[in-house]
Amino acid sequence: MAEHATLARPYGNAAFAFAKASGALAGWSQLLALLAAAIAEPKVQAMMAAPDLTARQKAEKVAALCADGIDDAGRRFLRVLADNGRLPLLGEVRARFEALKAQEERQLDVEVRSAFPLAEAQARRLKAALRARFDQEITLSSTVDGTLLGGAVIRAGDLVIDGSVRGRLVRLEEALARA
Repeated sequence: MAEHATLARPYGNAAFAFAKASGALAGWSQLLALLAAAIAEPKVQAMMAAPDLTARQKAEKVAALCADGIDDAGRRFLRVLADNGRLPLLGEVRARFEALKAQEERQLDVEVRSAFPLAEAQARRLKAALRARFDQEITLSSTVDGTLLGGAVIRAGDLVIDGSVRGRLVRLEEALARA
């Protein structure tokens, strides 16, 4: 997975730079979401594995499948990916693009897994604390994780804050082992 992210990075960076320069971040975000969704479809994956099609033909088939949502620049981008054997990495390319877009827009997506549903007041306090810590606008999504006994695990970009009961017990055990 890390290798895929490394291979996809220059393409995500290039797509972001082009979209930013042309003032089309939102449009490219939609385009990459469409292309990544198309590539993830089982029938498209089977077509991608077909040895009788050239990389360029595969790119053209994906472009035809997404005809309503792709422009000439998108088609050229697909061809570049295909020519370099990177069509299967569209999901990672999109992830890199979205990370750069969020950074540009000073937006941070935060996932919270908690043992119980977050109350509205808790969510507001958490957003305010994270906004102060990261100096970015926070988009909070929360899910209930039945495997947690209590507390929450917060994922904000690359940072993971484990405030779960299990995480606290593990840290306590480690501290006691060192003592």
